[in-house]
Amino acid sequence: MNQGNLTTVFQNARLIDPAAGTEQIGSLIASGGKITEILTQATVSKELFRARNIPDSADIVDCDGKCLAPGIVDIGVKVCEPGERHKESFRTAGQAAAAGGVTTMVTRPDTDPAIDSPETLEFVNRRANEAAPVRVLPMAALTKGRQGREMVEIGFLQDAGAVAFTDCDAVVQDPRVFARCLSYARGLGALVIAHPQDSGLSRGAAVTAGKFATLRGLPAVSPMAERMGLERDLAIVEMTGGRYHADNLSAAAGLPALRRAKEAGLDVTAGVSIHHLTLNEFDVGDYRTFFKVKPPLRAEDDRLAMVEAVASGLIDVISSMHTPQDEESKRLPFEEAASGAVALETLLPAALRLYHAGMLTLPALFRAMALNPARRLGLDGGQLAPGAPADLVMFDPDAPFVLDRFRLQSKSKNTPFDGQRMQGKVLATYVAGRRVWGA
Repeated sequence: MNQGNLTTVFQNARLIDPAAGTEQIGSLIASGGKITEILTQATVSKELFRARNIPDSADIVDCDGKCLAPGIVDIGVKVCEPGERHKESFRTAGQAAAAGGVTTMVTRPDTDPAIDSPETLEFVNRRANEAAPVRVLPMAALTKGRQGREMVEIGFLQDAGAVAFTDCDAVVQDPRVFARCLSYARGLGALVIAHPQDSGLSRGAAVTAGKFATLRGLPAVSPMAERMGLERDLAIVEMTGGRYHADNLSAAAGLPALRRAKEAGLDVTAGVSIHHLTLNEFDVGDYRTFFKVKPPLRAEDDRLAMVEAVASGLIDVISSMHTPQDEESKRLPFEEAASGAVALETLLPAALRLYHAGMLTLPALFRAMALNPARRLGLDGGQLAPGAPADLVMFDPDAPFVLDRFRLQSKSKNTPFDGQRMQGKVLATYVAGRRVWGA
């Protein structure tokens, strides 16, 4: 990511600043991989070049009034190396991320084998550095083999580059083990990410309980399973003082517990996937398995509650929860089909549905997709500020298109948005000031 003395000037840009909560026409100057200055002038003149000591060789990018925002920091991306490279590789995931304006992928450890040792983590780092055009920050498993029995060597994995620890959707069922993990992680300043769910209630479920599930004859789970799992986790966080992030809330029933935990001063944050913000249980329709995700899609009231929680700041992070599955895994009866959807490329255009509906402003969206995840992980990115990495996405929020899943950069094509009308296109993506996507 070292850019030497490369200088790029973005002018006539609609600058989206999630920290200030503003959007305004202006210019941004990046040099050596960092943002060096932000100017209110839409056009940078020759006089300004001389005053700022901008070299004549600087690359001038005319944004033509299009949006320029911090690159997305996506927590919870599954890249299927090692073990299932036929579903997704670091090369294809990196290309998909760049095409979607994601400049930092925070990858999950639910691979085969799980990323639970420094050796496996070093393999991931090496492959990511070789193949991905964007930044890759790996998470490691919380327990060995994601089995929920024995804690991993958190300190050694931190030294090897792990930015957080999670067993993903394999809930640590033993509260004593989970408490031990949180206590030990707290001593090292490590972040623990969990998937709140009562495993007993949710085992084998494919959809959310209700009339629709009954009519379809599918095994279902009540949203209360998420509330019960979250309340258990938060009680253990209160007991241990650990750093905790709930990766993918989806049900309104759990929000009061999250609010109480934050008001009590616990070191707690929460995220939601883009699918649970933009889709609901009826999208499953006639057993369409591309809409099978985990947790299952919820009622419309739950979806609206999640959107409101993001708008208020109760939920901190929006992520793709990118989960590639091959055709063989999805072309099965709904109950048997694998869960998950690819979303690196669709995260931004899907999120812009909320903007166009008047539910979230652009600064609020990028607060949840860039600034807050960066802050939670202790990164400098996610903001438009001097000294921050020049990780940027330029996009046209109004450009319409029909999504064709076969044109996605991901190896797997399991998107629920196939054939849907979308609004908002990524025009260019920059990592450390270097263009990694766009003409």
